[in-house]
Amino acid sequence: MQEISTSAVTTAPSSGAPRDAFDRLTFLGWRGGLAAIIAGLALSFFAFGYAVIYWRNADMDFMVIYNALVMNDGKPQAFFDHTAYLTILTVKSWFRLLHALHLLDAYTLPAIPPAADAAGFDAAMSQAIRAGRVLALLIASGCVLIFAWLVRGIVRDWRVALLATLAFALSGGIAVHSRILRSELVAACPVLFALMLLIVIGRRASLARPAGVAVAAALCVLGLENKVQAILLIGTLPFLILPFGSAEGKSVAFWNNTASSWLAVAVAAIIAVAATWAASPLIAVGLDRGLLDAAQFHPLLLNRFGVYQTALALLIGGCMIAYAGIWRISAAETLASMFALIAAAFLALLLLDLDYNAANVIAVVNPLEKMLTFADADTSGAANGSNLLAVFLLLLDGLASVLARYSFVLHSSPRPTVFLTWLILPGIVYAWRCGEKQAAAQALMLMLAAIGIDALGVRRGLKSEYFIFTDPLIILAGAVLLDRLRGLRFHKWTYPIAMALFGLHVAVGQAEPVKYAFKRTGPESICEWNQYYMPLLPLPWCPAPPPRS
Repeated sequence: MQEISTSAVTTAPSSGAPRDAFDRLTFLGWRGGLAAIIAGLALSFFAFGYAVIYWRNADMDFMVIYNALVMNDGKPQAFFDHTAYLTILTVKSWFRLLHALHLLDAYTLPAIPPAADAAGFDAAMSQAIRAGRVLALLIASGCVLIFAWLVRGIVRDWRVALLATLAFALSGGIAVHSRILRSELVAACPVLFALMLLIVIGRRASLARPAGVAVAAALCVLGLENKVQAILLIGTLPFLILPFGSAEGKSVAFWNNTASSWLAVAVAAIIAVAATWAASPLIAVGLDRGLLDAAQFHPLLLNRFGVYQTALALLIGGCMIAYAGIWRISAAETLASMFALIAAAFLALLLLDLDYNAANVIAVVNPLEKMLTFADADTSGAANGSNLLAVFLLLLDGLASVLARYSFVLHSSPRPTVFLTWLILPGIVYAWRCGEKQAAAQALMLMLAAIGIDALGVRRGLKSEYFIFTDPLIILAGAVLLDRLRGLRFHKWTYPIAMALFGLHVAVGQAEPVKYAFKRTGPESICEWNQYYMPLLPLPWCPAPPPRS
């Protein structure tokens, strides 16, 4: 029976068999398909995003815009919750560029009329918010194109790559982040691209592979600098990459412990030491107990800061050694890659000096402690206490909640990728029984990572903004399976199932943007936090703050 199944998967159909569903689904070709995807994003954006009243998505549109305005006015960054560091700097530079091109007047705080001039305030803020939304669309479109380029290097069939790109573009995460200014997209995508890059370079040996590892490390740090929640995705990468090697990925001749290879290792070590020295002042600030106490950070383990960071570094090194052993990577290349990783990570950390603020530094160096400052009472109590049973019960509750969401029936969600899980989970079993055990292991690891990260995200409600951290993992799992189970493209149900998934992605993924576009509630709820997050920007509909004594 297994031989029959394997044959069905790997052999071409007879002349009387159904048409290739992949050809029917990708009739526009690679470039035409990508152009259609980007055009669809733009159409959705201008229909249900650009013209929406400026205060509709105030959390976090207002916070990011406000910080860009005050920083363009020469004042320091005022928002550090996520930290949104790169997002704020990008919007700040974008506003300056648009102003230089005479396309934006409201690019600094003094350029915004006072709250007493309600009409002028509305016009200026509408202009600023819409400029920010255009930037969000451009960033989201760029992320989709980078995803397409990388996924084509992972799968063998460009048609599978195009379908995966379509699923990513229509996912709930992209639907949200392509029209509002939040920190998650610029945090999650660099880490996702780091994973995809590692998969690509791991499968094809090359002389410059340690440089690819360096790029991946820098991307991870960049993601962490924008939102500390990225540490959850970063923590899964050492495990995720293990099953993605190949026999063709073993070290090239240069790295086979030759004199030249060890010279390269020495050079990489020197660069790593120099980068560590350059970043050491930032690390010292990040671990400064006085600053951490003032920020109300509490050490997560052993009443000491820096414990789990050290453990993560050791875990990464251990998984790199394990990967080298599994896929026959030489000792010289492995050491060079380790030093390249260290150098790139610390050099990327130096980006915090671009617009230095100690609040950003301590958040990036202590991401879990930063996350716990926003956790609910149960999570904070379990994390800061010594009751392991309480931690286990919280994780179990989070897992049950995630599985209910993945069912969609027990807990509905504006997340179309849950329908992919209905096919991926049985697909893993099917691939294993068909002899595609490596593909099954790869998809299983990706799904376990997605479930684990979502189980932790449930403690913050697993909002649609957080889907961007795990949707790509689910989509990659499906792409890996679909690429290996090639005979499925001839099955009579493949095309109708694919079209049903396309319809669900459009309907479910666009539900939130459409809901916000037609929402009728007013902006009064913003008054609950505007004085804290925007102290220098009174709003026309909010009461004026009491005078300071």
